[in-house]
Amino acid sequence: MIATTDIVITITYILLILLIGLWAGIRHRRGSGKGEASEYFLAGKSLKWPAIGLALFATNISTVHLVSLAQSGFDSGLLNGNFEWMAAFTLILLALFFAPFYIRSGVSTLPDFLEKRYDRSCRDWLTIISLASAVIIHIAFSMLAGGIVLKTLFNVDMYTSVIIISLVTAVYTVIGGLRAVVITESIQTVVLVAGALIISYAAFHKIGGWQPMVDVLQREGQMEKLSMLRPSGDESGMPWYAVFLGYPILGIWYWCADQTIVQRVLGAKDINHARTGVLFCGFIKILPVFIFVLPGLMAFALYKTGGLDLSLLTGKDTAGNTVVHSKGIYTLMITQLLPSGLVGLLVAALLSGLMSQISGALNSISTMISYDVYKRSRPAATDKQLVLAGKISAVIALVFSLLLLPLLDRYESIFNGLNDIIAHIAPPITCVFVLGVAWGRASAISARYTLWIGSALGVIVYTINKLIPANPLGQVPFMMMAFYLFCVCVLLQVSLSLRYPAPRAAEGEVYYWRNLLEPLRIQGWKGIGNYRVLSVLLLVCMGLLFYYFR
Repeated sequence: MIATTDIVITITYILLILLIGLWAGIRHRRGSGKGEASEYFLAGKSLKWPAIGLALFATNISTVHLVSLAQSGFDSGLLNGNFEWMAAFTLILLALFFAPFYIRSGVSTLPDFLEKRYDRSCRDWLTIISLASAVIIHIAFSMLAGGIVLKTLFNVDMYTSVIIISLVTAVYTVIGGLRAVVITESIQTVVLVAGALIISYAAFHKIGGWQPMVDVLQREGQMEKLSMLRPSGDESGMPWYAVFLGYPILGIWYWCADQTIVQRVLGAKDINHARTGVLFCGFIKILPVFIFVLPGLMAFALYKTGGLDLSLLTGKDTAGNTVVHSKGIYTLMITQLLPSGLVGLLVAALLSGLMSQISGALNSISTMISYDVYKRSRPAATDKQLVLAGKISAVIALVFSLLLLPLLDRYESIFNGLNDIIAHIAPPITCVFVLGVAWGRASAISARYTLWIGSALGVIVYTINKLIPANPLGQVPFMMMAFYLFCVCVLLQVSLSLRYPAPRAAEGEVYYWRNLLEPLRIQGWKGIGNYRVLSVLLLVCMGLLFYYFR
């Protein structure tokens, strides 16, 4: 249980975000001369790079990351930090090739792009997959992680606390639209990072610094926990080659082809703001390893030296051995390492992750339903009707996400469960987007069957692995499974494109790059803000970091 002061801080923060969200959405929509639907769903295409970068990071980082990355740091060290640092390379791809393409083509949603690039069937399929992923991955998993934390801290029913927070978030998201989401996400990012920095400093101070932690790891024979690039055959199931082969498949889908993420880019004022905002997010993505993963590793060292009491998380496995159920490690760090007042700030940071994830996903769901479903069935629909359809769909999605919580709670590690699902749905989508943007000969028939067959394969493999874990496919790490499924999808789409070539139409050229140098010839800002300069700086930073923690 936490002190009254911390409860007051938490409630005040929730109400403040609610008021800011309502103010931002209502005030700016009234003062806009643009169409109501464009203003509501895409903020009137007026977002600048700082807001885009912060909103991208906030939508990506949820309570799942704070809770599960600390858990992974305790269990396996810095290994899962690969998901954070590899994202920087994918964000460079988004900035250089995808973002300018989306802005130039003028699409409102990514399913809209697939229809213009391929055909309506592809649009329908991506809409279904994107809606499902937004509900399951972006909302339900975040709710689950947030519910676990709130239950531990406040000793209230998990579902009750999650419903209250979700309803508060839904109010300003449904009323305020994308502008309210982006402004609140920017604030929540600052609060989230500040909270994570506080708990990181507290753990660092408690253990006595970097070297004392290293000494504990050496004594325990756990020095591999400091390595992010593991050798072949590593018991983690994520050797270095799985990271570099498998992550891009997950990352391109998540960062470049997922509506919930890319919607912030679609609302950019222009190409330069879109590109710079994306690269700004890439630099921020360096932080999570140090402020989310490393605290979990320091918690492990503190546990081994008696500096952290994990008796509440200790139990017995099937063999009778004492084990630590590390899912609640972050919560215990908050309550044991921080004084009253700061605990309230950390709870606010956790809620920031939860609320920003839910708000971003709800806004993307309402956008897709309005543009990709409702407007198609009613082409003459007015802006007000589109907005109303979006608001209703957001409420329905929220209710459905709540109903999924008991099923998703079965995963021992929320983060691994999340990425396991992504690994089986991402390959066909990544394939049709990459080939669609980079290869003019990719045909509609090939994309359609790649999406259908690739998705079916992913579902079949996932189902078999869950029902019969001992089968040969079940022994393949999920990152490598994503790579293998992607290879099958590429082979399928290329073969079908050659067999059923795409008709040549001049107007279709706006939906793919004629060569990969074309987007790099676009003039950017001068000086340090130039997208080419920022991309090189980010590449150098990531190369040095991976070399040091290899």
